[in-house]
Amino acid sequence: MQNNATDKLSPLKKLTAEQEALVNQIINFTNQHLNNNFPATFTIYGDAGTGKSVVLSALFDQIQKLRQTKNSNFYQTNNYFLVNHPEILKVYKQIAGPLPELLKKNFQRPTSFINQLDKKQKEADIVIIDEAHLLLSKPDHYNNFYHDNQLVEIIKRSKVVILVFDPYQVLKMKTLWTKERLERITHLYPHKEYYLKHQFRMNASSDLIDWFNSFTENKIIKPIPDNATKNYDFRIFNDAEEMRKEIVKRNNEVGLSRILSTSGYPSTLDGGKHYIQEGKFKMPWDQYNYTSTPWAEIPETINEVGSIYTCQGFDLNYTGIIIGPPISQIPGQNKIQVNLDKITDIEMFKKEKI
Repeated sequence: MQNNATDKLSPLKKLTAEQEALVNQIINFTNQHLNNNFPATFTIYGDAGTGKSVVLSALFDQIQKLRQTKNSNFYQTNNYFLVNHPEILKVYKQIAGPLPELLKKNFQRPTSFINQLDKKQKEADIVIIDEAHLLLSKPDHYNNFYHDNQLVEIIKRSKVVILVFDPYQVLKMKTLWTKERLERITHLYPHKEYYLKHQFRMNASSDLIDWFNSFTENKIIKPIPDNATKNYDFRIFNDAEEMRKEIVKRNNEVGLSRILSTSGYPSTLDGGKHYIQEGKFKMPWDQYNYTSTPWAEIPETINEVGSIYTCQGFDLNYTGIIIGPPISQIPGQNKIQVNLDKITDIEMFKKEKI
């Protein structure tokens, strides 16, 4: 079992035949469009755990090797890898450290990329965007983004843009995306799409994966499959404290195991601790991580509850998930409902004041 995040996203990780073919397809696509005087886009669609980031990591590594190859169309190209999540960005920068073809400065957040290029009056050649569903779809003056849409601005400054997108991971009003909204932008240019479907993150039976899909997509609670625990540790706890003990045990055994929670509990970024309390369970929310180490790899965070701000898109070995007050079962039905009035993350529905 891989016990650090860099192993899970390493460009040295062996790809499947499908992933390898996809990397080659994107490189060929990029090569065809690199010398045009207009942009081109390649979009990879896929649910969580389908290996999107692994493909991008291997792809960028190959592109950066090609840029050192004379007589290559990629020679000395100006390329960037963008992700709008600070914790995932830390992982990529850690990966870049020991690999000579990868430089940490080429891994950036989108706003920094846009503002730096404008300041230098330069353009990029190839831009890879991980977690494109986290791109800002409106101005965010607090974070120094004054344009209308980050994807539009990135494409304006690039020759070829490769991005991954999962509509089920859209988190806030200021990053409001659908497949249709995305394609209104990407389809303005020469474009291609690819759909990744194989589930890597969950080594579970297809019946259990179907159960999760029914729960998350259709809000239906089906009977738990008989083979739910085959090659996969799936349990439902009535007691959050008992679940915490199991996660601590797993963390001691294999590492990268954490408690996570949905919204619905008091949380304010005011520097203080805010607790999730359910029965005997009481733990503080995650704190803003000022270090260069990803939150889940800091030993002390076993005593915190992770959120979308620390673990969205992150690959853990074991996860204990608290389903908070916003999500409840409809009385008398095997269906769940989302109670928006019980969401406590004020950033989720926050509208920018201009």
